[in-house]
Amino acid sequence: MLEETQIGSDLSDAGGRADEQIVELAVEVFSMLADATRVRIVLALRDGERSVGTLAELVGKPPTAVSQHLAKLRLARIVATRHEANRVYYRLANEHARQLVTDAIHQAEHSVDDLPGHHRRTDGDR
Repeated sequence: MLEETQIGSDLSDAGGRADEQIVELAVEVFSMLADATRVRIVLALRDGERSVGTLAELVGKPPTAVSQHLAKLRLARIVATRHEANRVYYRLANEHARQLVTDAIHQAEHSVDDLPGHHRRTDGDR
C-alpha cells in the first residue's frame, strides 16, 4: 500500500489523482512499442543515429517496412530525425524509450531465467 501511495504521488496533481491525459498518453507509448520490429528499432538506435537502410539490415526487414515503423515512432515522438543531403538519420528522441525497452527486455528475461543475465555479476564487475 505504501509503495502504491508513493508511486501515485509521483504521478498525481494537487488533488491526488493521476493526470488522465498523461495516463492515456502512457498507454499510447506502450501500444506503440507493442510491436517486435519497433522494439528492435529502438534497440538498434540505443548507440546513436542510423539511416533507414542500416536499420533495415539490423532488424531484418525491408526498408519500406522500417520507414513505416519509423514514421509511427516519429509521430509518437519516440524518434527524431536529422537530414543530411538526401539521407535521413534517425535517433531516439530522449533516453526514456531506451530505458523503457531495456526494462521490458530485462522483465522478459525474468520469464525465462530465474537469474537473468542482467543480474549476474562477472569477476570484472566486483
